[in-house]
Amino acid sequence: MKYFTPDIECAPHEKMRVLQSERLVKIVRNAYDAVPYYREIMDKKDVTPEDIRSVDDLDKLPFLSKDYLREAYPYKLLATPRSHVVRIQSTSGTTGKRIVAFYTQGDIDKWDECCARAIVAAGGTCDDVVHVSYGYGLFTGGPGLNGGSHMLGSMTLPMSSGNTDRQIQFMCDLGSTILCCTPSYASYLAESVISKGALDKITLKAGIFGAESWSEEMRRDIEAKLGIKAYDIYGLTEISGPGVSFECSEQTGMHINEDYFLPEIIDPHTEETLPDGVEGELVFTTLAKEAFPVLRYRTRDLCALSRKPCSCGRTLVKMSKLKGRTDDMLIIRGVNVFPSQIETVLLREGYSPNYLIVVDRVNHTDTFEVQVELTPEMFSDTVKQNSQREKKLVDAMRSMLGISSKMSLVAPRSIVRSEGKAVRVIDKRKI
Repeated sequence: MKYFTPDIECAPHEKMRVLQSERLVKIVRNAYDAVPYYREIMDKKDVTPEDIRSVDDLDKLPFLSKDYLREAYPYKLLATPRSHVVRIQSTSGTTGKRIVAFYTQGDIDKWDECCARAIVAAGGTCDDVVHVSYGYGLFTGGPGLNGGSHMLGSMTLPMSSGNTDRQIQFMCDLGSTILCCTPSYASYLAESVISKGALDKITLKAGIFGAESWSEEMRRDIEAKLGIKAYDIYGLTEISGPGVSFECSEQTGMHINEDYFLPEIIDPHTEETLPDGVEGELVFTTLAKEAFPVLRYRTRDLCALSRKPCSCGRTLVKMSKLKGRTDDMLIIRGVNVFPSQIETVLLREGYSPNYLIVVDRVNHTDTFEVQVELTPEMFSDTVKQNSQREKKLVDAMRSMLGISSKMSLVAPRSIVRSEGKAVRVIDKRKI
């Protein structure tokens, strides 16, 4: 099975635009009529539903920010009676109030379909064993891939995160073929499988990894260690969850499920809409959400869109691998620094993808340290050899970032592993 919904995934661009326009007109009307909050922000911009006649009118609508979503907590953006809601999902709330997203059964069915498309794009069929190690509960990762696997008809292992020994036991005993988790946890699982001598007992062929940014170097590292093909997947709770976009075998970007999610790229400073191929901030409008419609939501994720023909045959627009997030970006001594850039350097230089960035301010000057784990082979080397390694890393990091950093090589497995999203940055500055 090459496609899950070929009439959509391979639809001509003109046909997709007609469908998107029809759905955009309908969802704007519904949001305006059912949600006082939307009516208020549209009225402030002097926009009515009648002004939106096609996707060409999208830029007339106001943007929706995470601050707006927090202000709307808990029910101000709910567009259906509560009796129609069958589930909620929620963000972590680590930077403020939680954002709660609502789902009707129709919303769940569409979400499951999007995740099923992602699994098929990774080579999945009803004969596969899908091992879901994303967290369950309020986090969307587990429920999303679980639902997609069910819709495809695959045997599903709802493992959730944690208990790595049990993960590996079930992986071996039940013959898992597709692993779904964060890339940082996939890397940890790979380490654990190898250390237990279980590599020849696993039957994995593919991994679907998302929920955090990861580099091409990390992808190749995971693929080499587990002997699989690693696919990216993208989503966010505010829009639905994983499955907003997914990678195909070409691995040159993620196809966006355009029948359900309408993308834009804007300049994050001027809010000007940017053309395909130009990197900027990703903005999404949901086209079929019933309980929780979202119009022009600023994701803070940085990427570019491309409509170049794909060898897989899908015509869905692609978003590039995320460079980072505008709100994850560190400004150190006036320079923009993304954790993904640091990860790229480390993996190119042969280190593990386990690192910690520590930023502080001493005497009004930013300090910038990267703690990097040595491999077991490196750890047995001399102090002089490791000092030379640190100097080489300092030079490589300066070449990538344009600023100097302190590189600290630490013992293998001394940096705490994460079973969910990896913690990469400790910023001690009071800014």
